[in-house]
Amino acid sequence: MFIHRKMRPIFLIGYMGSGKTTVGRILARQYGIEHIDLDWRIEQRFHTKISDIFAEIGEDGFRRRERNMLQEVMGMEDVVVSVGGGTPCYFDNMEQMNLSGQTIYLQCDKDVLVERIMRSQSKRPIVANKTKDELETFVAEHLAEREKFYLKAQYVWNAEKIDLDELRIDFLSK
Repeated sequence: MFIHRKMRPIFLIGYMGSGKTTVGRILARQYGIEHIDLDWRIEQRFHTKISDIFAEIGEDGFRRRERNMLQEVMGMEDVVVSVGGGTPCYFDNMEQMNLSGQTIYLQCDKDVLVERIMRSQSKRPIVANKTKDELETFVAEHLAEREKFYLKAQYVWNAEKIDLDELRIDFLSK
C-alpha cells in the first residue's frame, strides 16, 4: 500500500526572467502536485493585472496584497509556488517562506537575465520601454539590491542551465 507523504511548499524565488514559472510548472508535473504562480493568483483574486494594481493602490498596497496571498499559500501542502521577483524583499517574507517550506533561488547572471527579459519585454510593464542599455543598468542595480534577500534561500540553483532530472534527485534525498 502506497502512503502519500504530504510535502511542505516549495518556493521558487529569483529575479524576473530567471525561470521561476517554467521551472515551477515542470517540478509540479514531476511531483504530481499543484503549481501556483503568485502574481497570476493575485490577478485572478482581484480580477485585474498587477500593473493595474500598482497604478490603482501603489506599490505599498500591492505588497500588502502580495503578502496576504503569500500567507495563504504558505499553509498549503503539495505545491510549488513561483513568487514575484520582489516578494522575498518585503516584510519578513523570505524568513516566513524559509520557515514554512523549502526555498530555492534560481540564480542567473545579469547578462542572461537581460537577454531573457528582452524576449518578453512587452509583457513586463516595469521594463517595457527601456532600451537595451537602460535595461542592463536597471537589472544590474535591481539585482544588486535584491540578491541579499535571494541568497537567504535554502538552496541556490544555477538557472542558466538546469538539469531538472538531477535536481529532482536532490529533492528526493533531502
